[in-house]
Amino acid sequence: MSAENKFNSLLPVLLGVMGDPIAHSKSPVMHNAALQAAGINGMYMPLHVKPDQLQAAVRGIVALGYRGVNVTIPHKEQVMQYIDVIDESARLIGAVNTIVNDNGTLTGYNTDGMGYVRSLKEEAVPHIEGKRIAVLGAGGAARGVIYALAQEKPERINILNRTADRATALAADLRGHGLGEIGGSGMENAQAVLAEADIVINTTAAGMHPHVGEVPVDPTWIREGAAVSDLIYNPLETRLLQESRMRGCVVHGGLGMFIYQGAIAFEHWLGIPAPVDTMRRAVLDSFSNYN
Repeated sequence: MSAENKFNSLLPVLLGVMGDPIAHSKSPVMHNAALQAAGINGMYMPLHVKPDQLQAAVRGIVALGYRGVNVTIPHKEQVMQYIDVIDESARLIGAVNTIVNDNGTLTGYNTDGMGYVRSLKEEAVPHIEGKRIAVLGAGGAARGVIYALAQEKPERINILNRTADRATALAADLRGHGLGEIGGSGMENAQAVLAEADIVINTTAAGMHPHVGEVPVDPTWIREGAAVSDLIYNPLETRLLQESRMRGCVVHGGLGMFIYQGAIAFEHWLGIPAPVDTMRRAVLDSFSNYN
């Protein structure tokens, strides 16, 4: 039975995204366009879930008959304790961003890392092998990105975080899975680490709409000619990227990662190829309409 037939019933396929905050998310725009392009009767909704309501919200996926949901800041790690089955790569990463409901059994996946690396290589850094990488932040998004980057055999990955213990713990955890040279430290070491980095990646929320004036680090600490990447896609170009571009850096925004991680999630839910071009166009059009 095709996915179109399987999900083309009188009841729509229910999908959504859980986060706090969530109003800024372009996932509903992207996935609703994808459902329409695929000819599937369905809807994808923003779900504002506070941390103390996460367990109840996950139960609601089954109770309300959702086919699946995405999970975003700040729930990617905590949500794992409420899911029935964790995909092996998501278990190693320690974070889930996609949940699939199969007749009441919830399976968690992580599509962030795969989506990010595909976008980075296509749009900014074709060859990651041998590069020195600095990652800003040590949350769920960082875990997925670092796990995927490590498969590309960089020389070293340094994690910088406001809470040094969290950065060192994440580095030790990932090293324990044989993922290569990974170190962690507090932001007091940021200037020295960034001066030597070939690629700088922001995985924090600093600079995300509506706080568009924020930067995670002083951009002047980044060496000229480095590649600077930001997972944020709203705005399309953060202040970090704008100032890095003026310093002669190659810049890479989060739109490509957002599209590709969403496409992989779509395929997990529905079992058909995602209409990637439609998804990208829908997100870009939403920015144009907003402006």
